[in-house]
Amino acid sequence: MKTSTRAVLAIGIAAVVLVAAVLWLGRADGSGRTVVSLRIWDESFVSRYRTSLTEFKRSNPDVEVRITVVPWSSYQQKLRLDVAGGTADDLFWTNLYEDYADAGRLIDIGAALGAEAANSWDPSAIAQYTRHGTLWAVPQFVDGGTAVYYNRDLLAAAHIDPAELSALRWSPGDDDTFRSLLRRLATVAPWAYNAGHDFQSIELPYLGSAGARFQDQRDHFVFDSPQGVAAFDYLLRLIADRLTPAPADTNTNPDFAKNAFLQGKLALLQSGTFNLAQIAQQAPFGWGVAPLPQGPSGRVSTNNAIGVAGNAATRHPDAVRRVLAWLGSGAGNRYLARDGATIPAVVSEQGAYRDYWAGKGVDVSPFFDVLRGPRIPSGGGPGFPAALRAIDPIFAEMYLGRIPVREGLSRARAAAEAAVAQN
Repeated sequence: MKTSTRAVLAIGIAAVVLVAAVLWLGRADGSGRTVVSLRIWDESFVSRYRTSLTEFKRSNPDVEVRITVVPWSSYQQKLRLDVAGGTADDLFWTNLYEDYADAGRLIDIGAALGAEAANSWDPSAIAQYTRHGTLWAVPQFVDGGTAVYYNRDLLAAAHIDPAELSALRWSPGDDDTFRSLLRRLATVAPWAYNAGHDFQSIELPYLGSAGARFQDQRDHFVFDSPQGVAAFDYLLRLIADRLTPAPADTNTNPDFAKNAFLQGKLALLQSGTFNLAQIAQQAPFGWGVAPLPQGPSGRVSTNNAIGVAGNAATRHPDAVRRVLAWLGSGAGNRYLARDGATIPAVVSEQGAYRDYWAGKGVDVSPFFDVLRGPRIPSGGGPGFPAALRAIDPIFAEMYLGRIPVREGLSRARAAAEAAVAQN
């Protein structure tokens, strides 16, 4: 081979290697743009993020953000494996972040964006994503509190005024008024209510309103307290009375109750704002929103938030920092609330959410009023995802009636503690 030929070949190989290196480092199209990946679990947010990021690109033409959707059913497990294997996206949605933070896998948001960045975000979201004094995610949206959607036609058929729903009380004692109303609704619908294995919308509110907690302040599991037993016993008696869909359906399909409500088969759906837009679009009947039933300790809800975490192993820290700053700004965050889809985490944008639904004739105040009272934390700490996985099959068996409530809660607590210890 001639020397000149070898030289040209060497240059060509070097160019190929350089291009491959650039692609590997995230510069995908040879234009000099840095590609940042964002992982989420809800397909409906893709268009909203794309609209927001198109605006971001006007002042950041050198950064391209690509969105990956991993379904919720496999999201947590896949993320855990990818973070451990070093293949996680540059940015990703999270609501269970503690293990990643403790392992040094996340970007310190205060260090990246400055302490003042948090001043514009919902305080409950800041509290949720702060651990040991450090903020580990940029809040994107909050769920608000839990409330009860009702089917106006079914209430009318049972001769129930919607105003009655605001005074309902559940209780293990003789002062219970909720069960009798559900029995009236059961005469006009296949199911009256959605008591079942739903951590955020059912189990946490019942625990809180019974005066119980899921965890104490030291992250120990305490849901098997006497008050916790009373809460779950009440739910299981509603199931035994066939006032709710069968656990055989709801244990395996978390959307079963919501779909039953949309089909006009369920009179009352206890849930959050994350279902509001779908109900507004798809319910073929008149509906409204009422407060939670009161328990022995009043009305108690949790207020979950979703945040975007930055991968500490990213190869593009400056681009990731800029994207995080945009997604946490009012200008970038407002797109997530388009068409009343969700409550923005930027406080200045939350009024637009209320205004949108007020314009549609929907009173969303029950989702917010409940948060003026006591709240029950949704749980966390090292090993919390593993604990939830350990609890889930035991709770499922308990709801099916195969394990007594007291025994089921005790076994679930022991399994959760063991999972944390092994994490």
